[in-house]
Amino acid sequence: MKITRLSTLIVAMLLTISPLMAQLTVSWGSIDVRYPVEVTAKIKPIKNPTLTAWKGERVNLQLVVANRAAEQEVAYTFSDLTDKKGNTISAENIKGGIVEPVIADSFTGCSNHAVDAHGNFPTADRITMTSPVKMGENAMRGLWMTVQVPRDIAAGTYKGSVTVTAEGKSNVREYQIKVQESVLPEPRDWRFHLDQWQNPYAIARYHNVELWSPEHFAALRPYMEKLASAGQKAITATLIDKPWNGQTYDPFGSMVTWIKLADGRWIYDFTIFDRWVEFMDDCGISKEITCFSMIPWRLSFRYYDQATHSHKEIKCAPGEKEYTEFWGGMLKAFRAHLVEKGWLERTFISMDERKMKQMQAAIKVIHTYAPGLKISLAGYYHPEIESDLSDYSVNFVNGKKFPDGIVERRRQEGKKSTYYTCCSSEYPNMFTFSEPANCEFIALQSLKLDVDGYLRWAYNSWTKEPEIDSRFRSWSAGDAFIIYPGNTSSIRFERMVQGIQQFEKFHIMMDAAKAKGDKGMQRRLNKLLEILDYKKIAEKGGEMTSNFRAGLNNISASKKF
Repeated sequence: MKITRLSTLIVAMLLTISPLMAQLTVSWGSIDVRYPVEVTAKIKPIKNPTLTAWKGERVNLQLVVANRAAEQEVAYTFSDLTDKKGNTISAENIKGGIVEPVIADSFTGCSNHAVDAHGNFPTADRITMTSPVKMGENAMRGLWMTVQVPRDIAAGTYKGSVTVTAEGKSNVREYQIKVQESVLPEPRDWRFHLDQWQNPYAIARYHNVELWSPEHFAALRPYMEKLASAGQKAITATLIDKPWNGQTYDPFGSMVTWIKLADGRWIYDFTIFDRWVEFMDDCGISKEITCFSMIPWRLSFRYYDQATHSHKEIKCAPGEKEYTEFWGGMLKAFRAHLVEKGWLERTFISMDERKMKQMQAAIKVIHTYAPGLKISLAGYYHPEIESDLSDYSVNFVNGKKFPDGIVERRRQEGKKSTYYTCCSSEYPNMFTFSEPANCEFIALQSLKLDVDGYLRWAYNSWTKEPEIDSRFRSWSAGDAFIIYPGNTSSIRFERMVQGIQQFEKFHIMMDAAKAKGDKGMQRRLNKLLEILDYKKIAEKGGEMTSNFRAGLNNISASKKF
């Protein structure tokens, strides 16, 4: 296994033998570590942790559980947290469980390869919520906890505990949370522009339900509500079949049915598109509708031909007359439909990593046939089309970013500017084997770049058996998804949310400082940004994210925001 340097150091420090459970040891660990699946050393304990949080914030902890006995069942329970005045954070606000390994590889870049070509390493990432669990002999696991601090709780110091039990013997570990006076808004009100592309087709396959059936929507709901809880802003919709040429294990289909009538006229059925958008709105994701794609990877478009009662394909490219006619009619009808539904202002025709000349030709068609319909792109920076893009996400590969002054000007124009990472960048990124701090750093990098948020191409484009093997034939392990079947969370997802919350806290405090003319606070906040250096994420990711969090909490310690 590719065990991280930080993992090796901390494993050597943490576990200690309990007098109550000589063969099962429990100790506080670090959220910056993916613990090995086997016991590697006896380690010295870490003191009971004290976390600091705003009201409404989610905070993370991790215990380390090691079984030196034969296989046994291990159970865990979380207590309420209480302060000296009797105020309580209920145990119902604590989610988490044993961190189970999935198979990962090492960095592969963006190239097709045999699944086994870059290794086979069990890597801790999938946070199960089952208790009790069976732990084999010499097994070690993290026990992850995410505590949601209520927004209406009194400020103060709250103490609680975790109890780990095996063979009738219990080991209790205590911790506390210092709740400050400041309040973090609900995720739906966060300003961070999170855009993780959803794949409803993967959920239909994995849950073995008919696509777009009531059972499919029931299966979809918990996953999409989890994404909403992270502050997701965009609904991923598809206007054509296989906009990415079926690159995922579960190819994306079209949410719009294109029909060529026998007399040559075209009609378009938006029923599935409407149901999907309305469903996602109900799940709490309603800021944008991003529609893919007028420029698919393979310039071929599928439709139903009434004259022959069969599906056919038309091949055409931006700039060609046939392309303009094919898309012009659909865009005109689509715009009228969006106006009728009241969705025009939040709908985008979206493309990703397309050539500038192709983009220019497609943009011309959009402006001609669907004036007012917005356009988005995830790709390299092209000054020639920047003004046409209401939502623009720039690939951060090798540190590429928007030119100075562009983001602020776009912000004044009401346009979104974000960045994204993909298979081409090892750091920072959110692969299964990435250091956990990478996933928190992702949001902090948005602060450093002074952009509005972050785009990640795949929320749940699962592999064949994602809860077992996160590797895929085209990208590094985990690039295709960040959550697991069963609505199971991951270290990556929880640390990403933790980073987004720091982004929110920073902006809330900076806005307050500017409103009050508090130059000192502005300087202190800007000084924190100097901590962040993506080139050092591999060696100092945990240190940077921890210091940044601590710096924000120090500034807000005696204030209310």
